[in-house]
Amino acid sequence: MPKATDPLPPDVEAEIKVLVEALDRDVPPKRLDENLLICTWNIRAFGGLLDKWRSSDEDSPKRDLLSLHCIANIVRRFDVVAIQETKGNLRSLRHMLDILGPDWGLILTDVTEGAKGNDERLAFVFDMRRAKPSGLAAELVVPREWLERGSKDALEEQFARTPYAVSFRAGDQTFILVTLHVIFGKDPKDRVPELKAIADYMAKWAKDIHSWHQNLIVLGDFNIDRNGDPLYKAFTSTGLRTPVELDLVPRTIFGNSKEHFYDQIAWFTGESGSPALSLAYRQNAGFFDFTKYVMPGMEKGSLSWRISDHYPLWAEFHTR
Repeated sequence: MPKATDPLPPDVEAEIKVLVEALDRDVPPKRLDENLLICTWNIRAFGGLLDKWRSSDEDSPKRDLLSLHCIANIVRRFDVVAIQETKGNLRSLRHMLDILGPDWGLILTDVTEGAKGNDERLAFVFDMRRAKPSGLAAELVVPREWLERGSKDALEEQFARTPYAVSFRAGDQTFILVTLHVIFGKDPKDRVPELKAIADYMAKWAKDIHSWHQNLIVLGDFNIDRNGDPLYKAFTSTGLRTPVELDLVPRTIFGNSKEHFYDQIAWFTGESGSPALSLAYRQNAGFFDFTKYVMPGMEKGSLSWRISDHYPLWAEFHTR
């Protein structure tokens, strides 16, 4: 039975070579002491793993060793990756770290219990040569008073999947990444209370930590339908802003940039009284369309269970 760290079969090696060449073209290189590449990726049901190089339609799970090597080669292009939909079963995650090697670290939450939690964790994987944890790791819980406000669109219970914050240091910069996966709900308006609550929480926190010159970046799957819709307005209501370079970027392999605005990377720019990010954004952000380069000819639904239904989304910053 093959293992993730076994030598690649020739046909798998050829597919990975095509993927790596595309990543070389489409993703900025890591530059020592110059840049920081931050990524968010909802990897669909990132849990079980099949001990075969290629799965068939009859196999379960569908994620095979070829798929995992594709995921690992995408992840290794970034310095820190926030992963949503990491499941209770950590097999894929652990074997991905084996592929990435000893320079890579992991920090993750426990499983969120209950039906709304969907057996999900939130995880950060990071290149320890480029970014190191700087002390903070916390799940964010809103004050009880916020749950009792009774106002329109107020959060009435804690987040279904608690946001997760971790601080890192890269070069001379310290920054806090906050990741979450907003509950989808039966109707788009069901997402507004969580989006408004995270916007309020981030604004309050940004002001509290500013005396330590911390940088605060929010990223993850916010399940926002469109730029400018009520969900987007709730998310940006306290001054969080997304880079314009991501405005027309597709989020999922099934939709286009006008249909889905789910995944986001955002920070404060000084509006609404919140301190501006001091980590310098390089005006460079994007996504990586792996569907063009892996498993040619495979139907997208099948591909989504092997790689993901979401694209990885990234932004580049200065570290000097």
